[in-house]
Amino acid sequence: MKILTTSIISLLFLTSSLFSDAKSRKVVADHLQNISVTIKSEARYSKSEGSGVLVNRKIEGENITFVWTAGHVIDNLRTIREVVDRKGNTRKLVEFSDARIVKELVEDGRRVGEIKMDASVIKYSDAENGHDLALLMVRAKDYGKDSTKFLLKTEDTDDKIVPIGTRLYHVGSLLGQVGSNSMTTGIVSQVGRVLGDIARGAEFDQTTVTAFPGSSGGGVFLENGEYVGMIVRGAGEGFNFMVPIRRMQDWADENGLSWALDPSAKAPTFDEIKKIPVEGLAGEEADKEGDEESFSVEDPRFPFLIKVTKK
Repeated sequence: MKILTTSIISLLFLTSSLFSDAKSRKVVADHLQNISVTIKSEARYSKSEGSGVLVNRKIEGENITFVWTAGHVIDNLRTIREVVDRKGNTRKLVEFSDARIVKELVEDGRRVGEIKMDASVIKYSDAENGHDLALLMVRAKDYGKDSTKFLLKTEDTDDKIVPIGTRLYHVGSLLGQVGSNSMTTGIVSQVGRVLGDIARGAEFDQTTVTAFPGSSGGGVFLENGEYVGMIVRGAGEGFNFMVPIRRMQDWADENGLSWALDPSAKAPTFDEIKKIPVEGLAGEEADKEGDEESFSVEDPRFPFLIKVTKK
């Protein structure tokens, strides 16, 4: 009788534990869907689709939404024109058209609608000579409430390198906007990969999460929902590369954008946001020539994961 009672208690405990785990996974999955968006980038001669994640901050008392994505997702929106200042000097002015942010509305696992909003480009780094990152700001206020939680390094920790073998989730607009964002799983398969001369020898982490065109800019997360990287390139269904959060954090710190990753950092004012140079550091001028050209050169060995459609 005692053995039977013990067995029943063990079974009830196991059932409760499994139910709790399933509920926890659903909570994480719902959160990742809520913070993931599709990004549509339509220029004069081409249009593309990628992915991104939302970050919400209070700016001067108002809820403002920012979007992290890959630079190559929106670089077809980039133009350069020459202007003459008051002293008669000619300089180059870099400008970006707005991107379109699409958020799918899902209830009980089913799509029930979508919200489309315009977003301005706050900061951009190209894929060839930079870090392939971009920060956008949604023009509409109170666009969303959910915000991405990033696995950030601190003074008391190391570089937050996620160990090989760690289980991961990826949420992105696989194959473009064909309904709500897809969620896939995989592991960290390698860290600190250098892809030849791509991004001037910057490090990427390798993952087996399933990713397809449209995944670029989408987040990669731990099982608890913490953001650890951004999908940017792929060389096969289970052979993809992400910009690790440690590199994103270094770039954000260098460009005064820590507030877009760390909710404890002081948020800027609207005037301070307007003064952020869209490229390079403060005081630098554009050094690239051309008009409506892509400056993220694709390497056929490790192609970008955007969905491109010619107009």
